[in-house]
Amino acid sequence: MSLSGRRILLVITGGIAAYKSLTLIRRLRQAGAAVRCILTRGGANFVTPLAVQTLSGERVFMDTFSLTDEQEIGHITLVKECDLVVVAPATANILAKMATGLADDLASTALLATQAPILIAPAMNVRMWTHPATQANLATLQRRGIITVGPEEGALAEGETAMGRMSEPDTLLSAVESFFAAGPLSGRHVIVTSGPTHEPIDPVRYIGNRSSGKQGHAIAAALVRAGAQVTLVRGPVALPDPAGCDVVAVETAVQMRDAVLTALPADAVVCAAAVADWAVADPAAGKQKKDGAGPPALTLVENPDILATVSALASGRPALVVGFAAETSDLVAHAVAKRSRKGCDWILANDVAARPTFGADDNQITFITGQGVTEWPPLSKTAVAARLVDEMVAFFAG
Repeated sequence: MSLSGRRILLVITGGIAAYKSLTLIRRLRQAGAAVRCILTRGGANFVTPLAVQTLSGERVFMDTFSLTDEQEIGHITLVKECDLVVVAPATANILAKMATGLADDLASTALLATQAPILIAPAMNVRMWTHPATQANLATLQRRGIITVGPEEGALAEGETAMGRMSEPDTLLSAVESFFAAGPLSGRHVIVTSGPTHEPIDPVRYIGNRSSGKQGHAIAAALVRAGAQVTLVRGPVALPDPAGCDVVAVETAVQMRDAVLTALPADAVVCAAAVADWAVADPAAGKQKKDGAGPPALTLVENPDILATVSALASGRPALVVGFAAETSDLVAHAVAKRSRKGCDWILANDVAARPTFGADDNQITFITGQGVTEWPPLSKTAVAARLVDEMVAFFAG
């Protein structure tokens, strides 16, 4: 596959596998890609800036505080002007920085600033690879949608044969080519809602719920990986926006409904947001004081039902409308009834009383369609998203 026109930012960190990155640069350029490189101080102990510059045909960037670099291009421009960031080798140190948001050099600053997709090629000693801290950092990054290639089992620098060897340049090239290949949902537009809504009581207080947005964000990221054009309409969340999405940030249910309708037409809508059912009819203009007179009387009104609204569209209804049902009892009966009442095609139901779901990294789904009810095993929210996307791929293929 040709990578002509593709712009790759390659981050080379301090591991012995950095020598493979020189071959990777050559392979990427032979495939037609333009390659810019950030070389960390540690990486420069293994490969020279001159070698990297000669093979890439571009200046090598190393220092966050270089007046020349910042004046001529700057770390923000570096990450804006790329289609994919590749970290190879990805050491335990850079994984930890990425997972915690540390930005103490050019590489970590660029990785924190980028909105481009990121592919990492881990490489380290097996003991570092299997350490719980590294595995926890890796899990965090994968939940954010970062693509991982390797490591592999093989000869390590310490003379032992074990897991931790960086994947070969040709393997990494294939992964990059696969990323840019047309995915199974290429050409499809999917709208995803995610997170809670906040319905104001006054300028300080609001009615909300416990939704973290993790499941909706994971679905949006999985759809991007499948090649879809994704519009993510999200409520207030403490999560980074998935790379590759058109993001619309909202606060209230009315704003979310309006954003979804504005984003139409779409091939599918996935309503993963936990929309507040009620809003205060007349939010106070100023903060309501606790003055001893007792709590204020709140008049509640019903919020718009986004799932039912989209499902009932007379014209321009998406071919597939998917909803979620968080239940605390009689899961299947309530979810089946909800699917019928809302008029949507599929419902993903979970029992939030049986297991912690809001804010958790795992989920257990009962998948309900017009063809029946299927119990999915307990999965990470990333895996739930991947399985849902597989179902969507099959639906559109059929």
